[in-house]
Amino acid sequence: MIAQLNSMPLYLICGGIVAFVAAVCVVFMVRAYKAGIAIGMDPVKLKRTLTSSVTFSILPSVGILLGVIALSGSLGTPWPWLRLSVIGALHYETQVAQAAAEQVGLSTLSASEMTPEAFSTIALLMSVCIMWGMVLSFFFNKGYLKKLSGNTKEKKNGKGGFGDMAMAAMFIGLVSTYIGSYIGGFVSGKGVLTFQGDLTPIIVAFVSALCMAGFIYLAEKKHMEWLESFSIAGSMLVGMLAAILF
Repeated sequence: MIAQLNSMPLYLICGGIVAFVAAVCVVFMVRAYKAGIAIGMDPVKLKRTLTSSVTFSILPSVGILLGVIALSGSLGTPWPWLRLSVIGALHYETQVAQAAAEQVGLSTLSASEMTPEAFSTIALLMSVCIMWGMVLSFFFNKGYLKKLSGNTKEKKNGKGGFGDMAMAAMFIGLVSTYIGSYIGGFVSGKGVLTFQGDLTPIIVAFVSALCMAGFIYLAEKKHMEWLESFSIAGSMLVGMLAAILF
């Protein structure tokens, strides 16, 4: 099955879509550069901005590469490459793929158990579940942006708008769900707590959180704002290293 998932037709289909998206990015980059020149921006500063943007995009993209590698063993290389190159996110793709695999009867997300039917279901769910951001943005993005910006009174008082509160609540809920599942997998028993699960996810989450806290401290307290672009990828790498060492 893994040979079929890495077949040339899949590479051509997924590669063609990725190439189209990359071409659109290049077109917009060129148009933005020309628009900057047209309004009188310094060409030297524009080129410096391009160079710095490319530089600061390399390390954060390591997280995307790690996601492709992690999923390629079970879903082949073309499909994870497409999903994580266009609109996907590592935490979303792995979670939905694993959940879909369990629903189609696979004990784990692995190439040894993968079937054409299972892959079709997993790929369909990975695509359908994430497309609503684009669809809803088309209809409601204008009104949503007004909510994100907050009203004038909130800005004067130094308070964030609806977007700040929504994002904070979402991430608190997301982190609580993951940490809760890790603790639940480690602690079990009827009436009495019996520690018999795998401690690795808890350790990885703790180490990654410490690493992220370090990045935030350096960026905010030591005025090393450039580290913000590397915080997520750096925390992921340190967390993976902790898992390997443990």
